[in-house]
Amino acid sequence: MIYLVRHGQTEFNRERRIQGHVDSPLTELGVRQAKAVGGLLRDLIRDPAGWRIISSPLGRAASTAEIVARKLGGLPVELDERLKEMSWGENDGRLRAELEAQHPDTFGRTGWAFDAATGETYEQVAARVGDWLASLPPEPERKIVAVSHGISGRVLRGLYADLSRDQSGQQDVPQDAVYLLHLGSIGRIDCEPLE
Repeated sequence: MIYLVRHGQTEFNRERRIQGHVDSPLTELGVRQAKAVGGLLRDLIRDPAGWRIISSPLGRAASTAEIVARKLGGLPVELDERLKEMSWGENDGRLRAELEAQHPDTFGRTGWAFDAATGETYEQVAARVGDWLASLPPEPERKIVAVSHGISGRVLRGLYADLSRDQSGQQDVPQDAVYLLHLGSIGRIDCEPLE
């Protein structure tokens, strides 16, 4: 089974800024979200023996993974490049409002994120995320907590459940929930609401 987590809120998330491969730190809310997710996983897993935490190496995901790891008794965090967020190329770090003003017809369409001229394509993200998924032990032996991002997490869930590109792009990307990927199905488990 895989428990899939999105990193906690960042400064860029709060500013509605595209992150891609550019990083920004977790906000105070983001730290609280990571702690809540870690507590939820502690309750779900109970005995962390045999579990692995694998994270994107980008700072926001790695910071979230470290907080989760502490809640799980100090499991080591493994970093894997294949879990990184999609790159928007020259648009990494730009305000979403700027992109919406320049490309008003793009936003609102499913899969719009993959249309940036210098960014990664859906196929590129799916190839690296799919390679990571294929490298895991088979079910039911796998015991993985994966910490990733909004778009790469959508792609991962889509590949796992054999969803189309459009279906993958329509999935929620909460920062206060965990997705359970187990035996071909995906379930969402929400944390207690944060104030």
